[in-house]
Amino acid sequence: MNGLTILICTHNRAELLLRTLEHLNKARSPENWKVDIFVVANACSDNTLEYLARFQKESLGGFSLNWIEESTPGKSNALNTAMPRIQSELVAFVDDDHRVDVDYLTNICDAAEQYSDADLFCGRILPDWDGSEPDWVHDTGPYRIYPLPVPRFDQGDEPMGLGLDTAIPGGGNLFLRKEWLGKVGEFSTAFGPTGHDLGGAEDLEWVRRALHLGARLQYVPGVVQYHYVDGERLTLPYLIKKAYARSDSMVRLADDKGYNGVPAFMYRKLAGYLFSVLTALSWKKRRFYLVRSAAALGELRGYQHRHKERLRANSTSVGED
Repeated sequence: MNGLTILICTHNRAELLLRTLEHLNKARSPENWKVDIFVVANACSDNTLEYLARFQKESLGGFSLNWIEESTPGKSNALNTAMPRIQSELVAFVDDDHRVDVDYLTNICDAAEQYSDADLFCGRILPDWDGSEPDWVHDTGPYRIYPLPVPRFDQGDEPMGLGLDTAIPGGGNLFLRKEWLGKVGEFSTAFGPTGHDLGGAEDLEWVRRALHLGARLQYVPGVVQYHYVDGERLTLPYLIKKAYARSDSMVRLADDKGYNGVPAFMYRKLAGYLFSVLTALSWKKRRFYLVRSAAALGELRGYQHRHKERLRANSTSVGED
């Protein structure tokens, strides 16, 4: 019998974690597959462990549930602690603020069997809208806010191969063959979030490393997870902070274009956005340009990070010589 491990890293989200587990428990069980749920409680100070024990005792259906604690804060630390403990041939990542589709488990296992030449797989992540969200989150016009503060990954209805020249998924709906955990190595602690801060690109960085090593990535649209919508993410301060943090990470992750420090065009871009903030005649436009300004500042910071990292690498290389 084939094995699938559902890996969940959680930090002080007992209520949301319970919601995630309940939906996994309701999902259809795949035939000829043994499914285990493995939770890493990362520096939890709430009642997460109590919830896990209660769920295991009262609610668990056909799956086994196991958990460990990782006291060092940071999602990458939790992932790295879990990796050597995975025994099944397939592992799927589920965030603690997601709910899975009823066919999630069966579609994962079907994909692993259907695409036998694929190493990594990803599905769709859709915001779990409930109708209470503001209208602007559905805006598709020229002043839409992007990326949305609620994660979304949707490459359409058709399966396809993805690579470094296409959209790359994060870890929220990623599943893979276990041997690639060893091939790619640990998740970067330099990119991963600590607690619930706005950092976090450890999954993108890990997937990029896998692709550089030759991993084949398959998009499977039928594997669906829904991301919980937190109203605090729909406020302007959050939009600004998230745009800044995300752009910083994206520049640091991008392939080196040879820029020495911050390229001049970035200052022109930022100046243009700030001018548009000052001259915008509507709140919709002003909000858009405020978020774009924050994103540009994040890009500036990202180029500064890359320059420092390059100098550090060069000094290390000279020291070794």
